[in-house]
Amino acid sequence: MSAMTTQEATRQYAIRLGDDALILGHRLSEWCSNAPFLEEDLALTNVALDFIGRARMFYSYAAELSGDGRSEDSFAYQRDCREFTNLLMHELPRGDFAFTMARQYLIDEYSLAFMEQMLSSTDPTLAAIAAKAVKESRYHLRRSRDWVLRLGDGTEESHQRMQTAINELWGYNAELFEMDTLEADLAGQGIAVDTTALRQPWSAAVQATLAEATLAVPETDWSVRGGRQGLHTESLGHLLSELQFIQRAYPGLEW
Repeated sequence: MSAMTTQEATRQYAIRLGDDALILGHRLSEWCSNAPFLEEDLALTNVALDFIGRARMFYSYAAELSGDGRSEDSFAYQRDCREFTNLLMHELPRGDFAFTMARQYLIDEYSLAFMEQMLSSTDPTLAAIAAKAVKESRYHLRRSRDWVLRLGDGTEESHQRMQTAINELWGYNAELFEMDTLEADLAGQGIAVDTTALRQPWSAAVQATLAEATLAVPETDWSVRGGRQGLHTESLGHLLSELQFIQRAYPGLEW
């Protein structure tokens, strides 16, 4: 790798994956005390904690590779919006319950396949993180898929809300499978996941679920990208203003 060392590229890769997990975990945490019923309130909170725990593992590894005294908190609380590299789908406002579960299903279908492939990473730390995350991902996918089926093939209103959510999210799917030079180089070394290889099986699984849920597959006539380059929607700035407030107000504060 000519432009940077493998260690530096792996550090940046770990930060990207940590950003994805942290931002989605925060979005899910917004349902705490707001879910449709108590059981789902607890379930969504637990899924949020799974993603935040995943973020901690990726950030801790990035801090180890940095070797400059930074910690997992440094990456979560001490970077500005343009420094975050999460995929755009993760940062979109939570919307209604149908939107949250539609997004969660699309990401869960991707995440399980991603983590299954990362189990074979030549980087032992990334492989170990995947070994823990893949178990969670199987559970996440079962419940989000179930909600897509229940709402899609439910009442007229639930069907319409789920179809609207799928339509609004569809253009964000393409970014899941795009790889820049950094990821392509790491994938060539067996470190990173080749996400381009995940697209066909993901599409087949999603289309089968949507058909079972009596939902239409939207036309692929628009797409949005830029998250990996730090180009975000305005929603991320609002999210970070809440997430980072205490550390911004009281730098270095520890409980």
